[in-house]
Amino acid sequence: MSRVEALLFDLGGVVFEFNFELAIQHWAPFSELPLRELRERFGNDEPYRQFERGEITPAAYFESLRRNLKLTASDAQIAEGWNGIFGAEISETLDAVAGAREHFPCYAFSNTNVEHQRAWNAAYPRIAATFDRVFLSSEIGMRKPEAAAFAHIADAIGVAPSNILFFDDLVENVVGAVAAGLQAVQVRSPADVREALARLNL
Repeated sequence: MSRVEALLFDLGGVVFEFNFELAIQHWAPFSELPLRELRERFGNDEPYRQFERGEITPAAYFESLRRNLKLTASDAQIAEGWNGIFGAEISETLDAVAGAREHFPCYAFSNTNVEHQRAWNAAYPRIAATFDRVFLSSEIGMRKPEAAAFAHIADAIGVAPSNILFFDDLVENVVGAVAAGLQAVQVRSPADVREALARLNL
């Protein structure tokens, strides 16, 4: 590794578990489509990306889901599935971040939306206490793996991209971070975080 001055962590898949299959299962009774087609239709489409950039409201995004998935559900019923995806806190990783924070500033960067942010903020109170600052795509108007998003965070924390070590579970975000000049680690389990921190003598 080159010199590291700050650590930057993804949230979902790194410090807490989530599974969109839970949302699809919740919505299935409200749709005429079979589960297989619901799974095929749901995904990272343009309304999803707009919602994560804060460009559209929850109601507008839920309406796009209603059309795409042929849902008869109300906004409240869609929101119940949308916010029901969260699983266990990955406390081993949060513990490692807390320890690393004694030596480096630690930040988080999540592709998220206002609905999910409210849900995971309530479900995982340690997040706010563990990180120096949490950057949200819906607040900064940019998403991973966009180079501009990483540049924005580097500027905000006052650390050169090359001196930031980034952790994310998705390979496309790791590749995007490296292309933006950061050092990066793909996280498949807490062991990947531990091993990277050990290389920093933490």
